[in-house]
Amino acid sequence: MPGIEKLPIEETLEDSPQTRSLLGVFEDDTAAISSYCSQLYQAMQRIYDAQNELSAATHLTSRLLKEYDKQRFPLGRDDEVMSSTLQQFAKVIDELSSCHAVLSTQLADAMMFPITQFKERDLKEMLTLKEVFQISSDDHDTAINRYSRLSKKRDNEKVRVEVVEDVYTSRKKQHQTMMHYFCSLNTLQYKKKTALLEPLLGYMQAQISFFKLGSENLTQQWEDFLGTIGTSVQNVRREMEEEVGQMQLTIQQMEQSCDGLYTPCDPDPAHSPVCRNLTRKQGYLYIRNKTGLVSSSWERQYFFTQGGNLMQQGRGEVAGGLVTDLDNCSVMAVDSDDRRFCFQVTSFDGKKVVTLQAESRRDCEEWIATINNISKRIYLSENAEELAARVNQSALEAVTPSPSFQQRHESMRPSSKGRVGRTSSISSVGSEPSPALSVLSLDALVAPETPIQFDIISPVSEENSGQSKTVAQSGRRSNPFGESGDGTSEESEDSILHQLFIVRFLGSMEVRNAESADVISETMRQILAARAIHNIFRMTESHLLVTCDCLKLIDPQTQVTRLRFPLSSVVQCSSHQDNKRLFGFVLQSAGGRGDGRGDGRADGRAVCYIFESNNDGEKICDSVSLAKQIAFHSEMDRKAVEKRKEHDKAKEKQQEELSKQRQIEKDLEEQSRLIAASSRPANPSASDGQFLVLSNSQSEDSDAGEEGKKTGESEA
Repeated sequence: MPGIEKLPIEETLEDSPQTRSLLGVFEDDTAAISSYCSQLYQAMQRIYDAQNELSAATHLTSRLLKEYDKQRFPLGRDDEVMSSTLQQFAKVIDELSSCHAVLSTQLADAMMFPITQFKERDLKEMLTLKEVFQISSDDHDTAINRYSRLSKKRDNEKVRVEVVEDVYTSRKKQHQTMMHYFCSLNTLQYKKKTALLEPLLGYMQAQISFFKLGSENLTQQWEDFLGTIGTSVQNVRREMEEEVGQMQLTIQQMEQSCDGLYTPCDPDPAHSPVCRNLTRKQGYLYIRNKTGLVSSSWERQYFFTQGGNLMQQGRGEVAGGLVTDLDNCSVMAVDSDDRRFCFQVTSFDGKKVVTLQAESRRDCEEWIATINNISKRIYLSENAEELAARVNQSALEAVTPSPSFQQRHESMRPSSKGRVGRTSSISSVGSEPSPALSVLSLDALVAPETPIQFDIISPVSEENSGQSKTVAQSGRRSNPFGESGDGTSEESEDSILHQLFIVRFLGSMEVRNAESADVISETMRQILAARAIHNIFRMTESHLLVTCDCLKLIDPQTQVTRLRFPLSSVVQCSSHQDNKRLFGFVLQSAGGRGDGRGDGRADGRAVCYIFESNNDGEKICDSVSLAKQIAFHSEMDRKAVEKRKEHDKAKEKQQEELSKQRQIEKDLEEQSRLIAASSRPANPSASDGQFLVLSNSQSEDSDAGEEGKKTGESEA
């Protein structure tokens, strides 16, 4: 006979939707068997009733045939042949009536008894076990829901111990009930065959014994067939007994090994460490669904990863539904007001955010690591888990001090084994070393023990201190957290360029060489590796405003400026070569400035800031470059206008000087003419005219007229 379908008892503890779906198939099969068995029982009951009726009818026929001679027929009363023939028939039919009575007894024992036992005992037992399993499953759901609603702020030890004990008891009861239910369902697959074959076997044997007198050939043929069927029934029964013993042994082993898994708390990390190399994971999680503007509800669903997608499936559903796309997504642990072990998955475009809750901290970290590996598309490779382990190992090596140029040169030789490790370390960030790294060592870019800053804190510089003094003198209140109000927005209202981008701050660290083309990629590598090692998944989301004057990080909720970077202090800005969502820029602080207009790159310290955007890192870098070009041209235009104004002022001043010089020359000529006229002979009329001329000239120039008048009087 073909193999018997069985339910996996080993998967009863996980209780996945696939197992429930398979259980539903077995339950549907049991219902179909019950319906079919009821119909077959009715048919066999009709056979048995018919056989009893046939036996009674045969006996009645035999009796009627014997009473044929006592009948008074108007015609043919003296037909002795007919009477003797009927007597012979009556004798045979009487014998047949006895055989039918024996056949009825055999049908009752060999046909009706097995199917009645299967219908009244086995099928009703399955219904009872199903009800018990449903009750235990509901009790477990109630207990696990009560456990998940434990408050993080109001931790009551007594309530928590009671809830944990309730979860342990209900989960153990459900597991044991489910295992026995599975065992009974598997046993039913064997019993249904014996329950169908044994009644038929008894029916055929009864019929053969009934027809054995006149059917030697038919009896021999049926005996061979029934012998084969009987052997098969015995083999099935023997296999059923062996399988029942094996399932009972499995149940005992599962009860012993799974006792520690009933408790929902975190297991011992030494015995079950967190696996960060997974590219597939499944299990029950709680998902938060918004029910209103500020209200939300949590629903327990079965989640699993399928390729680059996160799927969910409810109990009773045949297939799962898509939750979100995990390619190029971001995942981080979040704090919830009323739930523990929560993490958040954000799609690559930032439009969809899914908040989930795991059962324990270890489960939460494994989900975060798995989604992070899927986001990097590691699952597309042939050996996904090996590649994930190699990437995590590279991340461990990335936070160690960078090797010198000689060690790096030796590690990059084709014959050395370190080449593979170095290549994997570089590939984990997604960029290859540029030719500049062959000349400039990594130690010249970033110091080996430079601290990494993962939170947004305003840099302390002379410019900020000067601004704070100015704000203090103007009577405006300053923010002690380095944030500024809306007053700074007035500076950029006249700017030509205004572009806003959604970014997430990854980290910043001080660099040595701000002009190097590889300093940003090296900083990205170290910051991403440090985040992976220290399990830092939380990122601060901000709005980056690019103007012709500065770069601003604005809080999206309060619209308060968190950081302000003068555009003149931005040395360079570039994105990641492979992951275009990552970008960064190097900021040179103003150290040792003389007049406050220089960039101060020679004396200030350089800090590299790394951000993650929604797949538009190159666009942001292009926007910053465009802003610097606009600022440069605006500065050139401003200088040209100032130069033109100075030239116009000089020209006007020169014209004024020239006009004054001409006026002086004219006055000198007038004085010379008056002096020449005064040297002529004295004449009263002329003297009067001279006085008139002097008075006219005095009106033009009082000082020169006065001197001319005195000179004329002395000469007269």
